[in-house]
Amino acid sequence: MARPARSEFPPPVLITTTTELEAFCQRMHSEVFITVDTEFMRERTYWPELCLVQIAGESEVAVIDAEADGIDLGALGLLLADEAVMKVFHAARQDLEIFVLRYGAVPRPLFDTQVAAMVAGFGDQVGYDALVSSLTGGHIDKAHRFSDWSVRPLSDAQITYAAADVTYLRQVYLRLKQRLEQEGRLGWVAEEMAILNNPETYRTDPDTAWERLRPRSTNKRFLYILKEIAAWREREAQRVNIPRQRLVKDEALLEIAATAPASAEALSRVRGVTRGFAEGRSGTSLLDVLAAARRVPDADLAPAPQQRDSARPSAALVALLKVLLAAKCEQHHVAPRLVASSEDIDRLAMEEEPDIHALHGWRREVFGDDALRLKQGRIALGVNGRKVRLIPV
Repeated sequence: MARPARSEFPPPVLITTTTELEAFCQRMHSEVFITVDTEFMRERTYWPELCLVQIAGESEVAVIDAEADGIDLGALGLLLADEAVMKVFHAARQDLEIFVLRYGAVPRPLFDTQVAAMVAGFGDQVGYDALVSSLTGGHIDKAHRFSDWSVRPLSDAQITYAAADVTYLRQVYLRLKQRLEQEGRLGWVAEEMAILNNPETYRTDPDTAWERLRPRSTNKRFLYILKEIAAWREREAQRVNIPRQRLVKDEALLEIAATAPASAEALSRVRGVTRGFAEGRSGTSLLDVLAAARRVPDADLAPAPQQRDSARPSAALVALLKVLLAAKCEQHHVAPRLVASSEDIDRLAMEEEPDIHALHGWRREVFGDDALRLKQGRIALGVNGRKVRLIPV
């Protein structure tokens, strides 16, 4: 049977009961692939609040109300775990985090059309609506993009909007897959899926939370206290289920690490910290963490991380490697951001053969080997007409 275009899909069905969900999921188990999307709220909470799950099969689409009274989402978990059914997402990371938190596992097998689009040469920043337009000629109406999906009842317009992404996604997936098969690049996408398939990708480690603050200090005491209170903030934000920045902002956390206040009065003098917070349960537990950190002898503190010697990579070499990256990605029709990050380029410029993604797998074939040859003086870059060319030396 021919797959219907988006406009030929029947109207989406809103599922609000366990019985309806179980029947729908049973039908979806016979599909070769399903497309999946979610609507959730996170502005006021640490943990994402799942509101809707949208799923399209070959000839039907459902919007599952995850907040409907009494609904049991167990059947959905079984469908997402069915390895005979491909699960297709676009920009899957946040959706997958929700399912990992709820079911303890990543839906498998998995295909992310955002990653596939970068592999297929649609660039670093192509949006879903642009991808839909390019591959299907369709149009995504973003009128309800900022809806509060936790408010009930849902309007017919909201349900139609929510369903549109997964219906168009079927055509996007089929056309991307066909293009990648013709170009022999499905294996490239599979390599990228390894990161998304790892449940650890979606779990925050409180003990490494301090790293995202990028402190510019080599003071052992400051760094130790920062690590301890950043871990405290992560756990406390999880406990009370509010965003970490709403609990204590980054700027305040850095000042607390620098001043190590020993009383509620001193803590309340930190900019952005209220007296109510300082004297409350969260403030008291933070002061306990600070007190424990102050008691650790200097001799027991870990050495400060070795600063990459103040030597910076050659700006000229970095620029040359970026030109090579752009040229090779243009030649192979793949997004540069997917091949090498700015940190990869910096390390390539400073280290002989660093252990980076750009020097492994298909990335090495596309860019890494030539980057090493360029550094070794075995190739040069030139211009032929309007194209950058590699010239053997």
